Amino acid sequence: MDLKKVRNIGISAHIDSGKTTLSERILFYAGRIHKIEDVRGGGDGATMDHMELEKERGITITSAATTVQWKGNTINLIDTPGHVDFTVEVERSLRVLDGAVLVLCSVGGVQSQSMTVDRQMKRYNVPRLAFINKMDRTGSNPDSVVQQVREKLGADAVAMQIPIGKEEHFQGVVDLITMKAIYNDGSNGETLRVEAIPADLQEKAEAARHHMLESLSMYSDEMMELLLSEETVPEALIHKVVRDATINQGFTPVYMGSAFKNKSVQPLLDAVNQYLPNPLDRELTALDAKEDGKKIRLTSDPKDPFVGMAFKIVDDEYGQLTYTRIYQGTVAKGEQYFNQRSGRKERFSRIVKMHSDKREEIDRAFAGDIVAIMGIDCASGDTYCSEPKYCTLESMFIAAPVIKMSINPISRDNSDKLGKALQRFRKEDPTFQVSTDEETGETVIAGMGELHLEIYVERIRREYGVDVEVGAPKVSYRESGMVPFAFDHKRKKQTGGSGQYGHIVGTLTPMNDEDREAAAGSELLFVDKVTGGRIPKNFIPAVEKGFRNMLDKGPLAGYPVVGLKVELLDGSYHDVDSSDMAFMLTAQECFRENFQRMKPVLLEPIMLMEVECPDSFQGPVVGQISSKRGMVVSTDTMNKICKIIAEVPLAETFGYSTDLRSQTQGQGTFTMELCKYSPVPGNIQTEIIADRKRELQPA
Repeated sequence: MDLKKVRNIGISAHIDSGKTTLSERILFYAGRIHKIEDVRGGGDGATMDHMELEKERGITITSAATTVQWKGNTINLIDTPGHVDFTVEVERSLRVLDGAVLVLCSVGGVQSQSMTVDRQMKRYNVPRLAFINKMDRTGSNPDSVVQQVREKLGADAVAMQIPIGKEEHFQGVVDLITMKAIYNDGSNGETLRVEAIPADLQEKAEAARHHMLESLSMYSDEMMELLLSEETVPEALIHKVVRDATINQGFTPVYMGSAFKNKSVQPLLDAVNQYLPNPLDRELTALDAKEDGKKIRLTSDPKDPFVGMAFKIVDDEYGQLTYTRIYQGTVAKGEQYFNQRSGRKERFSRIVKMHSDKREEIDRAFAGDIVAIMGIDCASGDTYCSEPKYCTLESMFIAAPVIKMSINPISRDNSDKLGKALQRFRKEDPTFQVSTDEETGETVIAGMGELHLEIYVERIRREYGVDVEVGAPKVSYRESGMVPFAFDHKRKKQTGGSGQYGHIVGTLTPMNDEDREAAAGSELLFVDKVTGGRIPKNFIPAVEKGFRNMLDKGPLAGYPVVGLKVELLDGSYHDVDSSDMAFMLTAQECFRENFQRMKPVLLEPIMLMEVECPDSFQGPVVGQISSKRGMVVSTDTMNKICKIIAEVPLAETFGYSTDLRSQTQGQGTFTMELCKYSPVPGNIQTEIIADRKRELQPA
């Protein structure tokens, strides 16, 4: 397989921007399907939304993979969900992709989830094209959307096309590189008609082309010289500069069309072929398993040792299906490979290419491929290699759950089935967590939002036939100290044999931004500043462990403690009575007795909420947000639609969809995502602590 002709791309966007509709058109024009189905309404539903729940609700819940051929290139395509509740699907897809298409609505522009997706693309250095969809909608404004991409996403976004006609009169696009008009003919837009630019658009097209070339000249001295000397810029040079600038993530080419109306999808596919990277263009590294911290460069050579990442797991009636991106070497059916985390050697019994939920068996796959493997038992994010202890790929970022609810089977006989379902979903989705409440003995599920947990509860009912009752949603609060304090704590216990002696001196302070960066995702930053052997080096890890042991349950209300920095400055030890255990217990005791001196507070998750409603309802909607302890960040009205962005505590958002619908006569919609954790107001904190104490009291 010629890797220069392979593209691994994902389609990502805010809810209802038309990702799945666009994927459906791509499959149709590439000849992969022969009939277009719509996301909503009648028929079999869109190809990539294969779950019953997806068809019923008209939303994407799980990412789906497929492969298409376009003008001699192989495109491995992943369609991802838009809801922030399923953000892990986007996260793990972008982790293994080489390029992406960011879909934006021509009316909504850059919305809250567009920003989240943009952050994820930047986290994994994924180059992208932007596609402004729904150009036929009333109020479409592509110039405004390009401007928003520049301002809100900080991308150098430049339109590569201008529209012919607007809103319901949208007919096609003018390509600013070839300076030709492109129209779609045929019942499904399958035939492209290329003509001269309409006379009334000639001047606008020339101005837009000049702006495009000026922007591109910032990436090429050769193009800059040609423009300054007013010479013609060759087409081949434009293509080369766009490709290089896009791959280096400095530039975002913007295309436009209407997937639903079958317009201008093929030029986007041409751009995917021309400008997005192939596996050879990406510089990929892995951590050497033999030398800590050392990175090794991965090649796309099929003869090198095999390296692949299991990025998604699906359990179905045939067993576990493990979606794998192959980074180096070749993988063959029936061969055995090593899981780098567990060290186990496992046999890859079958290798399949996926087309949504359909499979096509293959004997081997090569670097650059995205395939699914059957017959292995692993976790999401595991690295597989042909050699033991070869290397590990850096894993993906997993957000912490923000909402919990208890779940119990109505019939005791179904406990085993429920256990199986929860075990399966926990394995498939790292943001879905299951635990047992020690005090009440209840099973508790935690996730990214109400919709996230609601979908899993519905899947348990349908796929496992288990009727369950769920408790009211509960917020995942955190505890943290607000003021620093210095400790000087000594533990001296003498029993029959050798005693226990530990003495530690230092400070406990709230983390600042710099500390958070240094802690790299951990909730405790431990800094050892002990000098002169006052505490032997071998006891220091025990002190850190002691403090970490106390983070699971804070003294205020039993919630996890976050955002603390411990600086260990001094101490003393006893030649006989000091041990790891003694120092660990000293740290635990120190924390338990002194944490109150930090004036601890409860922190609650604050959600960034984006509400869209007709402007006539703006007053009542803003009023209600304020009554929910919300703070309006901005309001913006365009074409009689008001967009309100607010920060609202998660505890106040339960059932908000019903409130909003009744307030706006069913015309309001909202989305939200985790923004930050903030201290809970004093009076509410007192209530929460009292409720929590009642909850934890034995029945």
